[in-house]
Amino acid sequence: MAPAAASFNETSKTVCVMDASGRLGSSLVHRLLHRGYTVHAAFQNHGKLLQSFEGLSCNNKKLKVFHSDPFDYHSIMDALKGCCGLFYSFEPPSDQPTYDEFMADVEVRAAHNVLEACAQANTIDKVVFTSSATTVIWSDGRSKAPDLDERNWSDINFCRKFKQLWHALSKTLAEKTAWALAMDRSINMVTVNGGLLMSPDLTIANPYLKGAAEMYEDGAFVTVDLRFIVDAHIHVFEDITSYGRYVCFNRVINCNEDAVKLSNMLLPPSESSFPQSLEATRIHQQRISNKKLNKLMVDFDSKLRVD
Repeated sequence: MAPAAASFNETSKTVCVMDASGRLGSSLVHRLLHRGYTVHAAFQNHGKLLQSFEGLSCNNKKLKVFHSDPFDYHSIMDALKGCCGLFYSFEPPSDQPTYDEFMADVEVRAAHNVLEACAQANTIDKVVFTSSATTVIWSDGRSKAPDLDERNWSDINFCRKFKQLWHALSKTLAEKTAWALAMDRSINMVTVNGGLLMSPDLTIANPYLKGAAEMYEDGAFVTVDLRFIVDAHIHVFEDITSYGRYVCFNRVINCNEDAVKLSNMLLPPSESSFPQSLEATRIHQQRISNKKLNKLMVDFDSKLRVD
């Protein structure tokens, strides 16, 4: 792994973060700047966060801010110009914040447009595509299936049948679309399939939580801290040996105590999503693995600068 890190020390790199308006995207921008990258921060919305980054860019020559719409091909190309890499994550439009069958189509079209732009931008060496652990979890008879990892895919028909799983359906279709295009256009791409992102603004409305009780009982309900998933994105980009998909989490919610604690963070005790009558010591066997990512992250230096 050392040679991979060394190659990124040789010269300053320019990368694009799209969409930079979410918690993950904005954190990636700050961490990449800290590591010495020049960053094109591509924003879809025009909120306060965008204004703060525009102010920051006035004092930081390594930060450039772009207004980017995943359905405006030219705006995508403008943001990618001169970049050797792209960190892509999808943020739902502000006028359609919830996941439904319509959102699945929106996310798929956005992924297609962005990957097509990467194929046309002859400077892009690598794409880090943010996906979700829900893309490996859902299938009929899942409780009897072997342990889950990057080799598994959620069943699209199963997700359609149980309409609460629109988030899993959207993420699965979007990632499959991205992979199909990446292989067809010879784009070097890796995906980070993150668990539920733990953050101060987490609410019960988060679409990842649809089916939470079932994931818990199946030993597949996983969460990830912001710092860990940001580091994972950067490392799979910098390490030349990275490939394919990486399930990303650093905590498994598989005992009643942790489940109730999380539920109480999101809802009053009377409305808890998890049954509190179970024995506090009961533990569901973990059935999802992140060994592939953990093996890659062993030598990651979170303080390394690339310039």
